[in-house]
Amino acid sequence: MNIIKLPESLNLEKSQSVQVYDYSSSKKTSKQQVILNQNTFSFLIEGKKEVVFDNSDLSIDNRKFLIMKSGLCLMTEKLSEIKNYRSILLFFTNEILSKFIRKFNLKNIETAEYKSVYSFEYDEYIKRFVDSLADISKLSKTAQKKIIEVKFEEIILYLIELYGTSILYSLTMHNDTIAQNFTRIVENNQLKKLTLKQLAFLCNMSVSTFKREFEKYYSQSPIKWFQNKRLEHAHYLLTQKQKKSSEIYLEIGYENLSSFIQAYKLKYHSTPKQHQIR
Repeated sequence: MNIIKLPESLNLEKSQSVQVYDYSSSKKTSKQQVILNQNTFSFLIEGKKEVVFDNSDLSIDNRKFLIMKSGLCLMTEKLSEIKNYRSILLFFTNEILSKFIRKFNLKNIETAEYKSVYSFEYDEYIKRFVDSLADISKLSKTAQKKIIEVKFEEIILYLIELYGTSILYSLTMHNDTIAQNFTRIVENNQLKKLTLKQLAFLCNMSVSTFKREFEKYYSQSPIKWFQNKRLEHAHYLLTQKQKKSSEIYLEIGYENLSSFIQAYKLKYHSTPKQHQIR
């Protein structure tokens, strides 16, 4: 699977502080490995979008838009009913965000919750703003450079008015230590159907390094650890939510019901059905 680097893959300049791109596609993608070299607004217009980051993941349709922190992510694009996907992308650097914070003298930007991606619902103001970005994207590069930084300030000021300044702290704060980052990625994705290759990518590691680091932190192989976590979740669904095995085996990550029942019995010394009737 190819790794997509943004904004470079769109023939935009990595060094430019703010830039806009009207992106459309008629091709569905699934868990594409993406390196975001700039923070990004993704104003979804057609289709659906799913993203998985180190510490958070979101799925949206065209009633919402995303703000994504620069870094590594897995990205899925689903087509609309008319077989199209479209998103207006607004890229911006950490430097222009810090400049904005200084310009408007924003103090004590703190948050108890740090995420790499946020979603917000459209309102009429933001819909008009997105329409204006689409128009700006058609202008010459010279004209865009003169306008787009003002538009960036406009949308940030509007979002601060609605939601406060905490999101700015998440976008500008430093990354955690390697150990904190690694364990957070693993534990936030323990119930998702990600391959070891995809998890290794989120950790910015080779698969072999990921396996080695995993055993160092968890004293188990990744396959065994993830299987145990998913079976524990299955136990919860069966006993607390009264779900049936036939309803959950795919969610837990098993391709067929018999292999799920066999794995469950090996762990709990009882079949799912026997567990439920105790």
